[in-house]
Amino acid sequence: MAFDADMTLERQSLRRRLVLWRIAAVAIFACGLLAVAGRAVWSGHVPARDHIVRLRIEGVVGADTTRTLALIRKARTDPAVKGMLLDINTPGGAVTGGETLHDAVAEFARHKPVAVSMGSLAASAGYMIAVPAQRLFAHHSTLTGSIGVIMQAPDVSGLLDRVGVHVDQLVSGPMKGQPSVVQPLSPQGRQMLQGVVSDLYDMFVTMVAQGRHIPRERVLELADGRPYTGAQALSLGLVDQIGGEQEAKEWLINTLHLPDNVDVEDMKPRSSFRLDWMRHLLGSVLGIVTESDRLEGLFRPAGDLDGAVAIWKP
Repeated sequence: MAFDADMTLERQSLRRRLVLWRIAAVAIFACGLLAVAGRAVWSGHVPARDHIVRLRIEGVVGADTTRTLALIRKARTDPAVKGMLLDINTPGGAVTGGETLHDAVAEFARHKPVAVSMGSLAASAGYMIAVPAQRLFAHHSTLTGSIGVIMQAPDVSGLLDRVGVHVDQLVSGPMKGQPSVVQPLSPQGRQMLQGVVSDLYDMFVTMVAQGRHIPRERVLELADGRPYTGAQALSLGLVDQIGGEQEAKEWLINTLHLPDNVDVEDMKPRSSFRLDWMRHLLGSVLGIVTESDRLEGLFRPAGDLDGAVAIWKP
């Protein structure tokens, strides 16, 4: 009888262990599924049927566009992505940022159609990014154009002279110290920097002429740095139609022969958990009610617009 009781206890123990192992196996399997699904979600890609993507360019365009470029390349090579809806609401920014995004949009447009929807501002580098698209939509009140480049540097040498401060500057050549915050800009330095600005301006004009299929001489007449309203831009051939995001989406749907209820997937860089946590903490402590993209500006390194810029300044 004692032997039978021991056997019964041992069997019960084995059953309990087996149940625990089964529970552990199910838990591991479930975690694996969650990890795969989480990776797909955080990478911004979930297997889907044919759809179009929406990319928003908002705020001042910085020089570092690495994450946005990766999103554009990924969408370009995804067979499920049929076209791009490009929402632009920016006064412009760094010429380098505008150039790299322009080239990425142009490469995308060579494979799939792009429709641009302009917000209140799509000026300077913002317009540079827009011109490779097949169709540009602007509101009547949109400010766009402002085709030009600016480079500026402060000069506090006069103030330093007043307070009796002199700064010796050792350079390897006469152009190395131009411009300088502690030395006046020399005539040779001004000529050199004007050459840099002129070269970048020439690049901008070429982008507009090629993207909008306008003779270069005509673009030069329009490219004196002034902004245009959407209605003015339409009459000058700088945009194609008065309208907003809905009209741009409808154009894409008709061009691609897609259903009216086609999915529109927002293109967003992978989010950092630590950065998201800091945003929520700051929002709670400071009482900030704002969009995450705007708050992200608090964490961007200063000096992102050093150098030449293509920006509209009211």
